[in-house]
Amino acid sequence: MNSRIERYVLARALAGIGAALAVISAVILLIQFVEVSRTIGVRADVSAADIFGLTLLKSPAVIEILLPFVFLFGGISAFVGLNRRSELVAMRAAGVSAWRFISPAAGAAFLAGILAVVAINPISAALNARFEADRARIMANYLGDTPKDIWLREGDEHTQMVIHAKSRDTVQGEVRLRGVSLFVYQKDKAGNPEFKRRVEAAEAVLRPGFWQLKDVREATAGESSVRSDSLTIRSTLDSEAAVERFASPTTIAFWRLPAAIKLTEDSGFSASGYRLRFQQLLATPVMFAAMTILAAAFSLRLVRLGGLAGLAGAGVSLGFVVYFFNAFSGALGRADIIPLFAAAWAPAVVALLSGLTLLCYTEDG
Repeated sequence: MNSRIERYVLARALAGIGAALAVISAVILLIQFVEVSRTIGVRADVSAADIFGLTLLKSPAVIEILLPFVFLFGGISAFVGLNRRSELVAMRAAGVSAWRFISPAAGAAFLAGILAVVAINPISAALNARFEADRARIMANYLGDTPKDIWLREGDEHTQMVIHAKSRDTVQGEVRLRGVSLFVYQKDKAGNPEFKRRVEAAEAVLRPGFWQLKDVREATAGESSVRSDSLTIRSTLDSEAAVERFASPTTIAFWRLPAAIKLTEDSGFSASGYRLRFQQLLATPVMFAAMTILAAAFSLRLVRLGGLAGLAGAGVSLGFVVYFFNAFSGALGRADIIPLFAAAWAPAVVALLSGLTLLCYTEDG
């Protein structure tokens, strides 16, 4: 009997989450369509179909950010509905503890968090990368956008290379830089970099394992420059890793983050942003489960006692507080004010403990 009740409550919770996902996704699609139309449609010659296609590429990344609200709003909708129909009262009168029928919903949210990290995140990151590439292609001839200089750094335990370029193109995963200057350094026995040579090229294309340079002028320390039509220089980057250097940590897929962290640290840069993002993704299942527990905790008040709507509204408000706390702790972590692990996990743990505390107070007095 209890297992049937748990399955019923789980089904209602999943239905509420699905409805919340549909509503939030529709709102995001509308907002993104307007935003893309404003930023791209009025500046470039594109059709409504192109704008809608760009919207579909951009929206999954935004939806992923708001997924905790999907579980919060969906859970509140489901449990408030059960409460208003007195189904929760009947369950608790039959001796079924709130812990018993909330646990399956929280467990399902935890599993959904794992799915979001290992499957949905890589898909949204790939679509977002495609959006950036298509946007750059469409806006290539728009004079209002001043191209920004590109800086890359790569290397290993022996050699470091700093790359400066005036512009870049990414077509079908191929990275092409224009107006390139490469500064090559060699590490001495003490690990200090020593300048060895400078290479300037009209164009550099990243091939598997090397940079292919065209119209090259090379100058070694203390010697005159030498010109050549082409030159190849060994590279530790692949096309995807090079593109990731231009992107923020939120646009890199979960499975690519460990490699991005290693490449960034090997190049001498700080990888704190990537490490923070990796820890935040690991904390996602806990955050989803916490939001579901919060939704239930704010929805169990008996209807006859009144104040259910206000309590549900307080749950929504607390969800926004958790969201801003997550952003604030992330900023503190990126600034090295607090440890990255604490910055990533604190919002999820605080939300979970808040939900469990309120649920204990509501259920057990």
